[in-house]
Amino acid sequence: MKKLIILSILISSVLTACKTDQKKLKIALGEDTHLTVLEKIANANGFENWKDVQSIKFTFNVDRDDEHFERTWLWKTSSNEVTMMTRQDTITYNRKTVDSTMTATDGGFVNDKFWLLAPYQLVWDQKSFTFKHTEGAEAPISKTTMHKLTTVYSNDGGYTPGDAYDYYFGDDFIIKEWVYRKENQSEPNMTTSWEDYKTINGLNISRMHKRPDADFSLFFTGVEVK
Repeated sequence: MKKLIILSILISSVLTACKTDQKKLKIALGEDTHLTVLEKIANANGFENWKDVQSIKFTFNVDRDDEHFERTWLWKTSSNEVTMMTRQDTITYNRKTVDSTMTATDGGFVNDKFWLLAPYQLVWDQKSFTFKHTEGAEAPISKTTMHKLTTVYSNDGGYTPGDAYDYYFGDDFIIKEWVYRKENQSEPNMTTSWEDYKTINGLNISRMHKRPDADFSLFFTGVEVK
């Protein structure tokens, strides 16, 4: 009788473990039906690992024609302390207490962080925008059929109120292209690719964005996740 009880417990444990592993796999692949499309995109890019991140450092670069611009950020996520490093200056501040003297610097950080971690911002900002998910939309650069997610930010608060973004992604929920539309106007202000993905300590990050209509590339170097 004891052997039967032990065997039953073992079988139950194995089945539970299998169900847990299958659920984790579904979440990783974006197949968990209980998740929103926002969460599926974030998780496809390693959002479940963000809780373990203590700091992230990255250099934001823009090449436009013959001009180059760059600035480096170090974000200590637990304390929300941010340090900006350029060739001219180094500035450290805390995002919990941003005053008028830090508004321009913090605005730069928000912009650069958004480009780096837009899949995560979909979860972080979800109370600040409305969204619509469309299947079978034509992507603006590749002209291939993809999913389309449109987010429109509210007109209250933030550095760019009312702005809209169109994300284009495949069944794997990895963003391939996007469109920025200032104040939700119908015509795009900027359209870029999302490419050169690399997984860094569990975070899947697109390091290169190119415009199809200009000599322009926005990219990240020196990405460190601790």
